Amino acid sequence: FTDAFFESMSGLSTTGATTLSGIDDLPASIRYYRQQLQWLGGMGIVVLAVAVMPILGIGGMQLYRAETPGPIKDNKLTPRITETAKALWYIYLGLTIVCAIAYWLAGMSVFDAIGHSFSTIAIGGFSTHDDSMGFFKAYPAIEYIATLFMLLAGLNFALHFISWRKRSLKPYFADAEARTYFMIIAGVVLISLAVLWLAETYTGLGQTLRHGIFQAVSIATTTGFTTEGFSSWPLHLAILLLTASFIGGCAGSTAGGMKVIRAMLLTRQGVREIFRLVHPDAIFHIKIGGKPMTSQVISAVWGFFVLYVFSFAVLSILMTITEQDLVTAFSAVAASLNNLGPGMGGVSENYANISPAGKWILCFAMMLGRLEFFTLLVLLTPTFWRS
Repeated sequence: FTDAFFESMSGLSTTGATTLSGIDDLPASIRYYRQQLQWLGGMGIVVLAVAVMPILGIGGMQLYRAETPGPIKDNKLTPRITETAKALWYIYLGLTIVCAIAYWLAGMSVFDAIGHSFSTIAIGGFSTHDDSMGFFKAYPAIEYIATLFMLLAGLNFALHFISWRKRSLKPYFADAEARTYFMIIAGVVLISLAVLWLAETYTGLGQTLRHGIFQAVSIATTTGFTTEGFSSWPLHLAILLLTASFIGGCAGSTAGGMKVIRAMLLTRQGVREIFRLVHPDAIFHIKIGGKPMTSQVISAVWGFFVLYVFSFAVLSILMTITEQDLVTAFSAVAASLNNLGPGMGGVSENYANISPAGKWILCFAMMLGRLEFFTLLVLLTPTFWRS
């Protein structure tokens, strides 16, 4: 029961951590079910809940503002929340269909193409094979397609909608968070390639580029697909990738982590405090995209960050109590809290060797990461259900 619950929570939270081995030999129904769990968990359940709850007389906008990843949520795509939900649903479904067709054309079977499109757009990481994307190593185009759609799924889905409506790519480049997102990914990729090349991890530039780019994008966007375990790479690079997963994707995406917008605000808040020490009487505003952020948003981000760090520390300590070594405990909690999946040490392959108590701890971490802390508190507040 514990393993079944862990697998289900991992799917619905788009974490991608698994206790299973011999996935290739499982019935097709189970393999498909795992993939579909991630697809529903990525955006479908949220969109459907936002669309249905107002009809039931339950405050949908409160859930929308609280659940949508990131601190800036008041700008709706359409005047009505139900229409906003439908718009996000169409974008999500459309990207899934295009991704599945691309996978099929690149060499996957129809079954594998559909299953992997589910986990790619949901930024989940489950695969229909034990070797994950490494199963398709004879088809390099599949990895390139996966890289593209992982990047797209890590962007704010509102940007996809606006770009489609305007028939222009300008919204992506005009958005400050999207620009920072691409800069972070590019930085992680370049560092990974440099380390792999200097360490001679792979023979030849082609193999270095192929594995380095794919794995860096997969881990940094918290997708969790693997061609070869990144835990076997130089230790400092593995830690860098795991750290990058703490940032994750953009607000309004299916990615895990704290989100890029929060990392931007925290960084600029730190810079502002340094300037205040030098110029105590000066007034400095924190701006995103040329717009000053309110003190309420800044306070919410700091509150989220404190909860994130505190939860990570407590859960890591609890994992060590279950007799896990420090590397395994640290990476397992990080991978679960960031909805990443693969970790280091004892969880580099799967989570089968984690004790039942440890698996329940990690299930809780997955739920916290997917619901982003405050959402869970909102749902437990009686005032929300009375509004």
